[in-house]
Amino acid sequence: MKQKLIKVDNQNYLRIPIKTNILSADDNMVDVVKKYTKNLLQKNDIITISESPLAITQGRAIPVEDIKIGFLARILWRFVSNVEYGIGLRAPESMQCAIDECGRTRILFAAIAGGLARFIGRRGKGDFYRIAGMQAALIDAATTSPVPPYEKCVIKGPKDPEKAAEKISEAIGAEVAIMDINDIGGCWMIGGSKNIDKKFMEKVMKDNPQGQGDELTPICIVRKVD
Repeated sequence: MKQKLIKVDNQNYLRIPIKTNILSADDNMVDVVKKYTKNLLQKNDIITISESPLAITQGRAIPVEDIKIGFLARILWRFVSNVEYGIGLRAPESMQCAIDECGRTRILFAAIAGGLARFIGRRGKGDFYRIAGMQAALIDAATTSPVPPYEKCVIKGPKDPEKAAEKISEAIGAEVAIMDINDIGGCWMIGGSKNIDKKFMEKVMKDNPQGQGDELTPICIVRKVD
């Protein structure tokens, strides 16, 4: 079980995961955050939101059966290295979504560079994703989510996470960070309201207190405590 308390720079912080219903494209994340944090927020609290649930509310969970896999995707997915935290783009369906998001030219160049890197022994260095860009790196392949119906969907990264964070922040009167975190040490803030400290957020959430299974806790309150 993840610890709720963490010490960052000699200060204790309490992380309070908030359970919600299973979200869908019919939900608005502003309304979701307002509903589930009502009467819980205190002054100076920070809200974190997991990137995949935000993307789902933006309609970016694509059922596998709706993905038309082109010739390029059928070839290029083979050039992507396996990663510890999931399939990523090493599947034709998620590769097709990356091509749709980032464009053929960029993904082709990234695949060639990634293939060359593997040839010279640079396995596991992430060359493909560095060149393809953040939106390619944020794509979750089908079966990544354990929550129905999303185990049969490719989930693209959230659109305009900075703007989404600002919009939610203005609505609730608290700072907001959009986080991409996994259970093996990966923790990145991909968007935040204007007063958020990216390095701090990546320290305070590094052990993934929200989890990445079927906890249904896409929201977390971060609170400084004595």
